[in-house]
Amino acid sequence: MTERGLMLTAVRQLAFEELSVNPLGPNEVRIRTLFSGISAGTELSQYRGTSPFMSRQWDLANRVFRDAETPSWSFPVRNLGYEEAGEIVETGAAVTRVKPGDRVFGTWGHRTMHVMAEADAADRQIPDGADPRIGMFSHIGAVALNGVHDARIRMGDLVVVFGLGVPGQIVLQAARASGATVVGVDPVASRRAMAERLGADRTLDPGAGSISDTIKGETGGRGADICIEVSGAAPALAEAMRTVAYASRVVAMGFFQGEARGLQLGDEFHHNRIELISSQISGVAPDASHRWSKLRLWQTAVRLQHEGRLNLLPLITDTVPFAEAPALFARLDQGDPAILQSVLDFGASS
Repeated sequence: MTERGLMLTAVRQLAFEELSVNPLGPNEVRIRTLFSGISAGTELSQYRGTSPFMSRQWDLANRVFRDAETPSWSFPVRNLGYEEAGEIVETGAAVTRVKPGDRVFGTWGHRTMHVMAEADAADRQIPDGADPRIGMFSHIGAVALNGVHDARIRMGDLVVVFGLGVPGQIVLQAARASGATVVGVDPVASRRAMAERLGADRTLDPGAGSISDTIKGETGGRGADICIEVSGAAPALAEAMRTVAYASRVVAMGFFQGEARGLQLGDEFHHNRIELISSQISGVAPDASHRWSKLRLWQTAVRLQHEGRLNLLPLITDTVPFAEAPALFARLDQGDPAILQSVLDFGASS
């Protein structure tokens, strides 16, 4: 039995490597990867070398980035991939809670096999009969749910979502399921069409005019109750702060790369007492941490799909064999607007 993984050997340079396969411990299971999703945000920041972890050192004790000769991540980078679904093919001698054939979700990277503790596998089972691909959305779905929780939506709120890539599409669905009227904003027509197909009350093209003027003109000058920025683009964040109502909340979910130029913080942000919240999946809001955890968010993202309250499989636009991963990354890097969720298929029967 051999194992193969994808690694980043230099900026924009991917390679496959053969990995050793070790015997299982008594409480471990071996998982064959079925599908692995590619993140067009975090993973591309690694691929392009723009992630702060690749140029600076993350001081975990003080939670700050520091200039250092050795960054936190150096080449080769082997932690690519966090949207995996697989099937258990082998169990350790003491395993009783799961069995071969069970499907599980998790974060183990673009690789053909993975070893997981029995307890973790039991907590990450994909419901029987479900399309295993819903498991790929466990982590990115948790990112979106965390952002919606941070938004603190009230039923009847008007929520404007800036950026309709994969996380923005999930945010939009989750916000509408929370009782909001939701407007999606994106310059790409196909993404606006997808959002409308999957439940947006309406969408707007930022290239067709000021989003702030449109929303405030329709609300008697009040503005949106909440704006959620999911694109990682500074102009979108600036427009979100112009669009939201006085003393209201903007949730910044996008992964901004480098300096966020173009933010005029002395304008609407200052004069309208805007509450700007950063939402990031490394932790949940402290006031909810006694009942919500990353594991619960992951499980909830899968359960809501199985129950039909989130419809995420239509977001998959491109599926290629694992061997074609480098070409798919290159297309993503070129900014192909037709791609939403891209998927690596490991060739296992589903």
